[in-house]
Amino acid sequence: MSRLLAPGSHRAAGVADDAALVAALLRVEVAWSRALVVAGLADAAAAEAVERAAAGLRPDLAGLLVDTEAAANPVVPLVVLLRKAVGDGAPIHRGLTSQDVLDTALVLLARDALGRVGDDLAATAGRLAGLARTHRDTVMAGRTLTQHAVATTFGLKVAQRMAAVDDAADAVGEVRGALPVQYGGAAGTRALLVHLAPDADPDAVPSTFADALGLRPDLPWHTRRGVVTGTGDVLVTATDALGALANDVLLLGRPEIGEVSEGAAPGRGGSSTMPHKRNPVLAVLVRAAALQAPQLAAQLHLAAASGVDERPDGAWHAEWPAFARLLELTVTAASQARELVDGLEVDAAAMAARADASAEALLAESGGHGDVRDHLGEAGAVVDALVARHDAQAAARG
Repeated sequence: MSRLLAPGSHRAAGVADDAALVAALLRVEVAWSRALVVAGLADAAAAEAVERAAAGLRPDLAGLLVDTEAAANPVVPLVVLLRKAVGDGAPIHRGLTSQDVLDTALVLLARDALGRVGDDLAATAGRLAGLARTHRDTVMAGRTLTQHAVATTFGLKVAQRMAAVDDAADAVGEVRGALPVQYGGAAGTRALLVHLAPDADPDAVPSTFADALGLRPDLPWHTRRGVVTGTGDVLVTATDALGALANDVLLLGRPEIGEVSEGAAPGRGGSSTMPHKRNPVLAVLVRAAALQAPQLAAQLHLAAASGVDERPDGAWHAEWPAFARLLELTVTAASQARELVDGLEVDAAAMAARADASAEALLAESGGHGDVRDHLGEAGAVVDALVARHDAQAAARG
């Protein structure tokens, strides 16, 4: 897709582009060559030769793209190039299938992307915690179904968004820490390796493979796509939390409300025709990501539900573009949201003025009159509890 139609995608450069995928595929092949040493099918020198060849391989991406169509995946032509680089008889790919390599490579890309997303979510939650503390008692009009309801505080509004971001950060970290390698062979039976090395420790080979990549060993999951859908779901959990945050900024930043505003930055937010405008572009783009992400995750679930046989015909292939786009989209949105919150400007005076001007409506529930500040209920206590919860979660994440 055009990067110009994905504003901010430069923030996700190298996350899931062709060069990053090729590098991940080669890492998988190198790791497998080390596992073959454990199986007794290669010696250490041969594995080192594969690693050197992979490090020096610079395939022509345009040519690889053409060759990928002939095999319906990029692994086959890349393995051909790697074998040529190492020489005949090299311990490359023996016992694997294309899906093993590509699934594991995508897991590597996901791990790196989830790490970046998790870091940005944690930083965003930390900044929101600071705002919640600062504005614990900053009164504002509460709104339900778009209308004034009862008085609340900006601290409480922020603390609720913070809690959602914290929960997303924890979920991202949990998924990231459990990502597995894929190793099943042609039909999930691991038959070729057993045939070639019947005396090899059946646990040592996948363990070595996984350890070389920093992933978790697992049984074959060619037809169990929970790794993919679960990763997609946690990414959507993140964009959900960030989208709600962006929605608040967009609503409260409207000129007729003017209670918050996006921080100014040189050249940002301008209009092509209206020189007075300072558009809240970061919030707009985070919201746009939140509107796109669920459909991408839905594509992953559709593909998972469409699998047939021991390796599916097209359903697996349909995952790739949605998965890659979802990784890039979430990395971009998390980075944008972090910057958005870092620069957020809060007009506490405007909040107070609106709350005071709307006191009659805001006090209608209690039938009271007077100062709305006397009718905040347990808002402050809830802020304190949510901030304490954040502190505990942040400490647990380290």
